[in-house]
Amino acid sequence: MIPLRQISLPIPTPEPLHKSEAEAFLNHLRFMAMKCRAKPQTELFQACALLQVSRTENQVAHSEALVRCLSQALGKPFKFLAPGANEMTFDEQWVVQLGIACATGDGPSRDFLLRSRVALENQRLVAFLVGRIADYFSLN
Repeated sequence: MIPLRQISLPIPTPEPLHKSEAEAFLNHLRFMAMKCRAKPQTELFQACALLQVSRTENQVAHSEALVRCLSQALGKPFKFLAPGANEMTFDEQWVVQLGIACATGDGPSRDFLLRSRVALENQRLVAFLVGRIADYFSLN
């Protein structure tokens, strides 16, 4: 019989769930959700049509439009936690991954994420809004 040798492998360290820029992206959307929670939900096409704003107001306008339309685009209420929360809901993980895919130009991931949750007629507009918001953060 041959004696067995125990091989010691390095213990993998788990990667953090999200980077600091992804946290900033998510917290920005969380603050917008808090700001918009008393406002009525907006129809997605109408919200995008109203985005004729100045360059300095783009981030706020796109974020507000996205937050007010996400529930309609997904067909169910979008769940945001309070800003600064350490954990993320499934909805928040999804929007962060979508933001990263838009920022890095990862078309296949972006398309997969959109097709998995957003109705076909809303995919282009949701991708537009998330992409414009992600432009303000270094998500790559």
